[in-house]
Amino acid sequence: MITVTASAPGKFVVLGEHAVVYGKPAIALAMDMRFSMQAHFSKEFRVNNAPANSFNMSPHMRYISEQHGDDPLSIYIGDRVPSGSGLGSSAALSVAYSAALRKLKGLPTDKTTIAKEAYEAEYFAQGRGSPMDTSASTNGGGIALNIPYKQEDFLWRIEKGEHAWDVSRVHVPKMTFVIGNTGIRAPTGPLVEKVRKYRASNTFAAEIVDEIANITREGMERMKQDDRVGLGSLMTKNHKLLSILGVSCPQLNKLVECSLPYSYGAKLTGSGGGGCMIALTDHPDKVARAITLHGGTPYIVNTGVPGVQVDVKKSK
Repeated sequence: MITVTASAPGKFVVLGEHAVVYGKPAIALAMDMRFSMQAHFSKEFRVNNAPANSFNMSPHMRYISEQHGDDPLSIYIGDRVPSGSGLGSSAALSVAYSAALRKLKGLPTDKTTIAKEAYEAEYFAQGRGSPMDTSASTNGGGIALNIPYKQEDFLWRIEKGEHAWDVSRVHVPKMTFVIGNTGIRAPTGPLVEKVRKYRASNTFAAEIVDEIANITREGMERMKQDDRVGLGSLMTKNHKLLSILGVSCPQLNKLVECSLPYSYGAKLTGSGGGGCMIALTDHPDKVARAITLHGGTPYIVNTGVPGVQVDVKKSK
């Protein structure tokens, strides 16, 4: 029997969430929380030893299964990225499952192919969105979307409807981030739809999206120069703009505010509505303590982690 093990990291967004849906730039970093799974062919679908089928799986897994013949598998899901937290849990699931299934079937498992398939799974499940999360999870390290790049840093281009994203590798200086989880689960789809309606009906909202794009471009330059003061200031400004768009919440704002005395800057990360915030800091323990005291759960994260990984084991 052939068993495939696959894993993929979660991510956090430094700058540019929500604006990136409209082809604007964004910067995201993979982090050292991973989604992992094992899979092998079986007589029936099973997930963690419980009966399942392609229709009561997650829509992400169902989409990927249906692209490759829908053969029944036995799947064991191990480590997970917290769901509904803005840390790319569904993207990590999609990337790991795409890699595992492709490896089992002897199909290409290059990162470009996996990133594109995982994005299509995300789009199928959510009905909208950008390839930011799946690209970060596939590649690892840091990635940028629609920001000028050197040719050797280009990764792939993904198109959907009227929007297109050039994804490139980002060389991130050593920085420390602390994530604060509110514990409030907030699905991505409704929040993306909320911003879409606001932007479509209000020119002020469209201008905010454009301003987030400008901040992200400037933030890329600050990151290249290891200008933490400048980058942190832009992160905090980005948070205020996202709040105006209506995707923050009182608990996120509380965790951002309590982190700022010990940080270069802080903001929500991901789609918002709950989930997580991030702080750029040289004092992670102080930030983590402040987050705990204000009702959040802190994670001091390491960046520069590898992307999708897949391995095959054969047994009799």
